[in-house]
Amino acid sequence: MANKALVPAVQKEVVFYEDMITAVLVTINGEDQIYVPLRPICDYLGLSYAGQRERVGRDPVLSENVHQIRISRSVEEGSDQEMICLALKFLPGWLFGVSVNRIKEELREKIIRYQRESYDVLWEAFQEGRLTADTAFDDLLASDTPAAQAYKMASAIMKMARQQLMLEAQLGTHAAQLQDHEQRIEEIEATLGDPGQHITPDQAMQISQAVKTVAISLEKKTKRNEYPAVYGQLYREFGITSYKQLPANRFDRAMKWLTEWYRRITGATGDDLPF
Repeated sequence: MANKALVPAVQKEVVFYEDMITAVLVTINGEDQIYVPLRPICDYLGLSYAGQRERVGRDPVLSENVHQIRISRSVEEGSDQEMICLALKFLPGWLFGVSVNRIKEELREKIIRYQRESYDVLWEAFQEGRLTADTAFDDLLASDTPAAQAYKMASAIMKMARQQLMLEAQLGTHAAQLQDHEQRIEEIEATLGDPGQHITPDQAMQISQAVKTVAISLEKKTKRNEYPAVYGQLYREFGITSYKQLPANRFDRAMKWLTEWYRRITGATGDDLPF
């Protein structure tokens, strides 16, 4: 655990049934991670904070994923407080280490609820803006409105993209990776119809070729598959989930961005570029 308290970039208060849970986003070793304070959850579940803190310290994995973080408090609560926080992705591991058979019967159902649902609600607070365990959102998603359809389609694209990333790690050649990736994306986009304002197929091919060239150039330096990283950076830079969804009026900017990236890697000058 770090000696100096970390300062979160974002702090959110999440209503988990009757409990108010704080979650914070901090940057550690260049990576954004979500953390949650241990003491409030121990209090909500009727657990001994001192005992749970010792248990975390004894665990070789959990002990490496706790940090002291400065938590902002309201005017009524007083000044900010430095609290021991656990990485959200290890919250289920800690919770499942709590033996419900040794807990007061009136608290068992609550602990099981935390074990089952708390991770998803806290994670979604940062990914989707969800700040409550209320199931009304799921009811809205079951409707057939255009917004619900768009949300479900976007979720499907994200799921397919995740599956693609996992698959790319196993494929033997870059050609197979690109072909499979494009096929999966095209199948999803076919259900969306032609949005009209996106780049043309020819422009999409130019983007794809530029990404391929940048990735190959990077691989010569890093000796690893860089296709997912280049696509991911492109998507984050332009706020899209597929290069074919790039707005037509941002095509020139995207090509310039990829060109400058290629020149930084290779030192190339002039207009004689491979894409």
